[in-house]
Amino acid sequence: MKIILQSMRGYRRDSILAPLLKMLEALLDLFVPFIMKDLINVGIAQGDRHYVLTHAALLVGIGVFSLLISITAQYFAARAAVGAGTVMRRNLFAHISRLGAGEVDRYGNGHLITRMTSDINQTQNGINLFLRLFLRSPFIVFGSAVCAFRINFRAALVFAAAIPLLAAVIFGIMKLTKPMYGLVQNSLDRITGIVHENLTGVRVVRAFGRSDDEVRAFSAEDDRLVTLQKKVGRISALMNPLTLVIVNLAVAAILSTGAVQVNAGTLAMGDVIALVNYMTQILVELVKLANLMIQISRSLACAERIEEVMNIKPAMEFGKVSLWEASRGLADGENEAVPAVEFENVCLRYGDSSGESLTGISFRAMPGETIGIIGGTGSGKSSLVSLIPRFYDATGGCVRLYGRDVREYSRVSLRSAVGVVSQKARLFSGTIRSNLQFGDDEADDAAMWRALEAAQAAEFVKEREGQLDAAVEQGGRNFSGGQKQRLTIARALVGDPEILILDDSASALDYATDAALRKAVREMSGSRTIFIVSQRTNSVMGADRIIVLDDGEAVGIGTHAELMEKCEVYRAIYESQYGSAEEA
Repeated sequence: MKIILQSMRGYRRDSILAPLLKMLEALLDLFVPFIMKDLINVGIAQGDRHYVLTHAALLVGIGVFSLLISITAQYFAARAAVGAGTVMRRNLFAHISRLGAGEVDRYGNGHLITRMTSDINQTQNGINLFLRLFLRSPFIVFGSAVCAFRINFRAALVFAAAIPLLAAVIFGIMKLTKPMYGLVQNSLDRITGIVHENLTGVRVVRAFGRSDDEVRAFSAEDDRLVTLQKKVGRISALMNPLTLVIVNLAVAAILSTGAVQVNAGTLAMGDVIALVNYMTQILVELVKLANLMIQISRSLACAERIEEVMNIKPAMEFGKVSLWEASRGLADGENEAVPAVEFENVCLRYGDSSGESLTGISFRAMPGETIGIIGGTGSGKSSLVSLIPRFYDATGGCVRLYGRDVREYSRVSLRSAVGVVSQKARLFSGTIRSNLQFGDDEADDAAMWRALEAAQAAEFVKEREGQLDAAVEQGGRNFSGGQKQRLTIARALVGDPEILILDDSASALDYATDAALRKAVREMSGSRTIFIVSQRTNSVMGADRIIVLDDGEAVGIGTHAELMEKCEVYRAIYESQYGSAEEA
């Protein structure tokens, strides 16, 4: 509820006008049976044609005026609801963007996507209905009861009995369905997660012929969702028939009581019709109120799920030191002995994992050095380099950049001074230019072409229509794997980072292109510190130093020649690719 009120702060006027106008509309509706009563009791009973026509014109006027008020109220309600939904969506997206990789990993993409889409839409619909009906429906229900007592006390006792019964049915069903809607949304989370996973890994699924298995897994979760929806739907479906039974019994009681009093002369025929009209109004409004309660139950469940994400506190707190200033100071010769990157007995454990992914890692990388990182699958290569831009925080030891703890640097300076090219090449829909501007949104064409040349991407970019303005489809699906990798490398180079991390980013390139890429990057580096993560020994053997990882531990640090002599793990990797050292 708190997040809804916060989102509606900018729409207070609309949130006040919408229910007030609907209340005015309800007040006009309450006058209609009174006018009908007089029209029948006086105009028709006495045959007064002028009285009938004037009252009929009054009814038409009230109808037209009520329509205008209703349209205006709907406009304000929709404006407030859509505006609140927009604020909620924007705030949630901004909050998720501030979360660390650990928090996002814990919730999963599917859950967060559902909260950004379905949950906010449900909450928005609930706000709309609430503003339109939360004053109107109760006002008409109790207003009709008051008007009925003014017409005839004895006949109106039926209202006093019917309204509590109707309220018990509505609120009882609401209490039962609210937690069940939360379960429905959780199941929808899992459905979204399965769809997201299958769409992103569709080639893998097809390559291994697992389409039928994935369809069965989806169908099982879908059946579970259907079962939950049927269960909550059956309970919610009781609302209308139960309320209709109660109201129709009340109408029958009114007609029965009214008929006796009409025969006795204590009640006029128009009064009976007015009482029936008031009971009918109560029926209509209570049906609306029932639907409102169902939607509110769902909306509140969704709002709680949104608030759950909003209440996640980012585990990382960034300092205010500029990494650019620290690195430039060292480049100007203030302290040439300070390493660009230093790991001191660093350990890393993901979430609630029972084991450590990295254990006791210590090394130094000086400005301008190239550091190679190699190891088997799952040895912790990507985990190690992810600590440098602070995607994750070390759970033990200390990571320093240019002599300062990495946690002292501001988020902006850290992420702009550390260029990362991840294992999976990710491009965004737009143009080549817009993708390169992720590295530096103020980069000119000359800087972009330099980066493309270094990344060995200039040739195929020049062949495309529009060149830098050539279209990039979602996920870069109109580029090959090697082209996407080279464009992501160019994107990192455009920002001219002080530290460049190439995390197995040339796996789709042939050996010649890979070699040309590494040579070009080294030539344009200057004082840039480069980390090359690879499973190919030829990609790292030219590095100033190579870190060999095995099961999260650094089992060797040195040059290619030193490791070939002293490190069995490195030698085994080399020989698995090139044969024995003697043969090579």
